[in-house]
Amino acid sequence: MRRILVVDDDREVVRLIRAYLEQAGFEVLAAYDGDTAVHVIRRERPDLLLLDLMLPGKDGWAITRLVRAEPSLAHIPIIMLTARVDDTDKIVGLELGADDYVTKPYNPREVVARVRARLRQPDVAPPQTLRVGGLEMDVRRRDVRVDGRPVELTPTEFSLLQVLLEQAGYVLTRGELTRRALGVDFEGVERTLDSHIRNLRQKLEPDPANPTYVQTCLLYTSPSPRDGLLSRMPSSA
Repeated sequence: MRRILVVDDDREVVRLIRAYLEQAGFEVLAAYDGDTAVHVIRRERPDLLLLDLMLPGKDGWAITRLVRAEPSLAHIPIIMLTARVDDTDKIVGLELGADDYVTKPYNPREVVARVRARLRQPDVAPPQTLRVGGLEMDVRRRDVRVDGRPVELTPTEFSLLQVLLEQAGYVLTRGELTRRALGVDFEGVERTLDSHIRNLRQKLEPDPANPTYVQTCLLYTSPSPRDGLLSRMPSSA
């Protein structure tokens, strides 16, 4: 059974989310402040974190930074829960390593759907090793290297890169990329996707302003210019 750690200082919020997650078949752990959350994360190694941004003690940003800095924890997906709607706050959280953002007030069913999407396993096992030029991914070990240099990726960045590598030489619309990699529709996650792609380029590319691996182009025949933005991994680099 997958274990979800819910971190929020509002006990009623925790109670509500716990009820929906347990009904969906998850085991739920809870913490009501940042310091306790860190202790539970290190002790229990949950499969996913639902993390409030504003907490007593360590806040959600500090916890995200800590989790991503520890190799034994860095693979854990993080979905942030927050009442703050400023895009700057969301972008900061994503750049620190959060995988998704849900803004309060939210529908608990949406939270469960996002948790399932993050934990969803592909129906067909992918090849163990994917390569394009000097970029290499060991899927089973979740190891990524560029010219032999190890690259630390968040779970969402890894999923996006895996889809791009599996489709090397082809272009994917934003909608296709989010559905295949994240298990959600593109509508409403434009900024999230853009932040993850920007982070991938910063980590993978010698010159992020002139990307070699993760390329973007405009599909002029698309009915929507936004949907016509394509991500492409060349077949060789």
